[in-house]
Amino acid sequence: MPVKNRFAELLPDLTAIRRDLHEHPEILFDTHRTAQVVAEKLAAYGVDEVTTGIGRTGVVGVIKGKTNTSGRTIGLRADMDALPIHEQTGLAYASKTDGAMHACGHDGHTTMLLGAAQYLAETRNFDGTVVVIFQPAEEGGGGGREMCEDGLMERWSIDEVYGMHNWPGKPVGHFAIRPGAFFAAADQFEIVVEGKGGHAAKPQETVDTTVLASHMVVAFQTIASRNADPVEQVVVSVTSFETSSKAHNVIPQTVTLRGTVRTLSPEVRDLAEKRLSEIATGIATTFGGTADVNYTRGYPVMINSDEQTAFAADVAKTVSGQCEDAPLVMGGEDFAFMLEERPGAYILVGNGDSAAVHHPEYNFNDEAIPAGCSWWAEIVEQRLKAA
Repeated sequence: MPVKNRFAELLPDLTAIRRDLHEHPEILFDTHRTAQVVAEKLAAYGVDEVTTGIGRTGVVGVIKGKTNTSGRTIGLRADMDALPIHEQTGLAYASKTDGAMHACGHDGHTTMLLGAAQYLAETRNFDGTVVVIFQPAEEGGGGGREMCEDGLMERWSIDEVYGMHNWPGKPVGHFAIRPGAFFAAADQFEIVVEGKGGHAAKPQETVDTTVLASHMVVAFQTIASRNADPVEQVVVSVTSFETSSKAHNVIPQTVTLRGTVRTLSPEVRDLAEKRLSEIATGIATTFGGTADVNYTRGYPVMINSDEQTAFAADVAKTVSGQCEDAPLVMGGEDFAFMLEERPGAYILVGNGDSAAVHHPEYNFNDEAIPAGCSWWAEIVEQRLKAA
């Protein structure tokens, strides 16, 4: 079955919703307006139950099928939050909030799930229950974890859960997915390097933290090149190098390094954390300084379940006629927390020739809405086939 005709009919209304959300981006858990819009739309669509405040500002809607002989419940999840980026698209509906922008398409994800919810509430052509999940704080806040900690899966007896993300560079409405590890674990570190500051003309009287920290930055790259198995994936990036002095003639007392580590297996994650700490403290000791390493584990590896991934791919093929094998992605995705609690799958849908996500000129392609809505709806109608 191709893209459902109902979503072509709904496209003008859904586009208006998406662009309204785009104009009013909200960051992390401060998705109060967005959550209100979602809750009001779900109620207007006739969704059986609408609950707010799950995971602080998350919204959950329940839609019951015509029958429930299966006793099964499927969760469908979309993220709602924006990014702290100043928009540079020049669009008529560009962000009205300075320093905030929907630069990752979560406005589109929310809209597609709203469209699917409207259709499912209208037709109810399935046997079981659907729980639509609108999550805050995907962009670093761990909103998925907080919704799970609030009892999302247990309270609504969710058996399996599905997520979706738009993908620039892939043709509009085309899909891609992979089983197993898909998105990387995303950790971060902060290292405070302490030495002995002094006059730049007398380096022999100092422990030069700039030189010391520079050796760390270079040595960290040996974690990938000389510690990890070459067939494994690990990325160590130092993204901030901050000295305690900005003067031209002062060797700083301290340097603070910040960065991120991305891995796709628990073993390599452990290795990277261990070696980063060992390298930092070892180099600091060698130069006569100290290193205080603060390593924080963030989102875990997002792992698609084999059975649900195969099913999700088959559904994508019914919608667009194809579903490609997706590449490994070293970005993080906190849908991983939901997939740790329940089997499920996460799929990519094409956004066409757009700027990359997290870019100030990015924009979600509204032409992808019908394909995304159809995939959500088909997941339900095929997984919970009407008796």
